[in-house]
Amino acid sequence: MSDHFFAVESAQARVVKDSVSPQGIRLPTVQARYPRMVHADAKTHRILTGFEGELSEIVMQDISLLADEKLSRNGRSSRAVPVARLLEEAPYVPHFMKNKRGMQATEELTPEEMVTAERLWIELAEATKDTVRQLTELGVHKQWANRPLEWFGYIDVLITATDWENFFALRDHEAAQPEVQHLARAVKAALDHSEQTLLQPGEWHLPYVDDQAEIEQYGGLRDPSGTLRKLSVARCARLTIKPFDGDGSLEKELARYEGLVVSRPVHASPAEHQATPDVAIVDTPGSDIVWQQPALHANFTGYIQNRKTLPYEFVPG
Repeated sequence: MSDHFFAVESAQARVVKDSVSPQGIRLPTVQARYPRMVHADAKTHRILTGFEGELSEIVMQDISLLADEKLSRNGRSSRAVPVARLLEEAPYVPHFMKNKRGMQATEELTPEEMVTAERLWIELAEATKDTVRQLTELGVHKQWANRPLEWFGYIDVLITATDWENFFALRDHEAAQPEVQHLARAVKAALDHSEQTLLQPGEWHLPYVDDQAEIEQYGGLRDPSGTLRKLSVARCARLTIKPFDGDGSLEKELARYEGLVVSRPVHASPAEHQATPDVAIVDTPGSDIVWQQPALHANFTGYIQNRKTLPYEFVPG
């Protein structure tokens, strides 16, 4: 676990846990913070071209984290964070550029125009905050009162994945919105400076479980009682309000886990961040690996995902 955040303009990221399997498959968990405005811009990505290779138009929508099936993620929720906490945060002010046809800005504003744009944006943010305060004074629940603040705020997100190529190909690209590019580059910097820990099958990747005494108390990374997995799930879930920072009693963490996983329907997404390497039945150079339990990999490659081991983790329909 690294406490160091790598910042790229509007975004920052750090590696919470970084594991690698005997086959060399890397599984990092990354905690990132970036402008809320680009979190869910779109769920599609299309490039439209003319016939016979003649380019007629390109439409490239920014791809949100919500759209990438390879990424397991949890994020701070406007339904959970107290309004007062969001009101205290400084608004995000973009680096504005001139409007033009298409989805990418290429021309800078003049210094005078930039000053005016930033002033108007901040005035809009402050006016929005005033309105949100009035809604709160009326007793409006935060799941509605907080929504206008998303235009100007940040979001904390936890991401775990084995396959990052699509993420970087789409987001670290000149066609992506600048804030999305910042996120991709911050994540890449964090990953480039992180060292992996080798895990054997049966040993668990456990974000936010780092205290060696705690790990040894419950039988090591094989976690025979499942307690360490429960702690990791509960701590990952805390990102809904604020990232885990080392506080919280064992009793409260286990109670939080019970509320997530024992309740019906199961709130299983925080259980996607724990995993253990699967056993390779066939691992011959030059051919695909044959895994012992591929049905339990979910959106990972070569790892059994904790969520897939839970009863009632999915409600079909």
